[in-house]
Amino acid sequence: MNIRKLHTNENYPMELLLLADPSRKLVEEYINRGESFVAEEDYEILGIYVLLPTRPETVELVNIAVAERSQGQGLGKMLVLHAIQTAKARGYKTIEIGTGNSSVGQLALYQKCGFRIVGVDLDFFIRHYEEEIYENGIQCRDMIRLSQDL
Repeated sequence: MNIRKLHTNENYPMELLLLADPSRKLVEEYINRGESFVAEEDYEILGIYVLLPTRPETVELVNIAVAERSQGQGLGKMLVLHAIQTAKARGYKTIEIGTGNSSVGQLALYQKCGFRIVGVDLDFFIRHYEEEIYENGIQCRDMIRLSQDL
């Protein structure tokens, strides 16, 4: 498995990005402002993450996605750890991430990778998404904000 920066002339793997964020409008806004990295095997993209500078010395991991057939094999953790190392190498002091209250697996993963919960943006997904989102039998309403000092 190789993780590399997505080249400027390459097409974004939109189907992967939309797995993690169902709003094409929001995805298109941040991919143009951030740096995208892909995980590939045998020239096939199986995962992606996007780092978006938000404030001085702070970067946010705004999208992290793994192809459905490659989930559960540790690729998500590999991508999160790569994002942390990349942020450190770029000189950032803090990395942040947000996920839905219903994203139980992601909340566990991010905490295992050193993130701490720092806040909740109540009704974020109600305000910013037209269609209701359900995961694990739970309505996704609130954005759980996590952060890690680098």
